Amino acid sequence: MGAGHTHKLYRRGVSPVHGLPPHTKLAAVLAFVVVVVSTPREAVWAFGGYAVLLGGVAAYARIPAGFVLRRLLIEIPFVAFAFLMPFVVPGEQTEILGISVSVPGLWGAWNVLAKGTLGVAASVLLAATTELRELLLGLQRLKLPPLLVQIASFMIRYGDVITGEMRRMSVARRSRGFEAKGVRQWGVLAKSAGALFIRSYERGERVHLAMVSRGYAGSMPVIDEVAATRTQWARAAALPAAALVICLLGWTLR
Repeated sequence: MGAGHTHKLYRRGVSPVHGLPPHTKLAAVLAFVVVVVSTPREAVWAFGGYAVLLGGVAAYARIPAGFVLRRLLIEIPFVAFAFLMPFVVPGEQTEILGISVSVPGLWGAWNVLAKGTLGVAASVLLAATTELRELLLGLQRLKLPPLLVQIASFMIRYGDVITGEMRRMSVARRSRGFEAKGVRQWGVLAKSAGALFIRSYERGERVHLAMVSRGYAGSMPVIDEVAATRTQWARAAALPAAALVICLLGWTLR
C-alpha cells in the first residue's frame, strides 16, 4: 500500500480533522450514519441538525461547501428514485400543485433523500480529509478481514493500470477505423472486454507469483502502525455523540 494513489475526492490540507488517525474517522462516520438511519423520518428538524453538524465538520476541516456539494451529485440516481416514490407508493392521496401524490410516498421520498444525502455527505468529508492509503490502514486497525483489505489495496493500485489498458485498446480500435455506432459493433466490444479480462487475470497471476517469490504468506506487512490517543478518539466521537443527542430528542419529541 504505497503512496502515490491520491484520489480525486481527497483535498490536501492541514486541519485537526486531517490529523486524526484514519480508524477514528472511519468509526465516527459509521456511528454517525447508524444514528442518522435510526432517526424517525417524522423528526424533520433532526435532519437539519445533522446537516449543521456536518457543516461544522467541513468548516473545521477547511473544506469549501462547493467542494462537498459538487461531489453530492453522485447520488442523483437515488434522487430520481425518491422522486418516483410519491407516484408509485399506494396509500392516502394528497394534492401538490394540482398533482395527486401519495402521502406515504412523500414520507418515503423524504426518508431516502434526507438520510441518503447525509450519509453521502459524511462519506465525502471522510474521503476529503483522508488519503486512500490511510483509509486502508484504518481498516486494518479496525480488524477488517485482511483479505478484504488486500483486495481493496490491489484494486486501488491496479485500477489505473486497467484503465490505461482499456484506453490503449480503444485507441487501437479507432486507429483501425472502428466506430461503435450500433448493435453490429457489439461483438467487437465483447471480444475487447474478454481480452481485457484475460490480460487482467494473467497480470494478477504474475503479480501473485512475484509476491510469493518474495515471501508472501497470505498477509501484507504493516509498515505504519497507526495508533490513536484518548484525546483523538474523543474528538472523533464528538460528531456521533452530538448526533445521538439529536436522535434521542427526535424520538422523544416525535
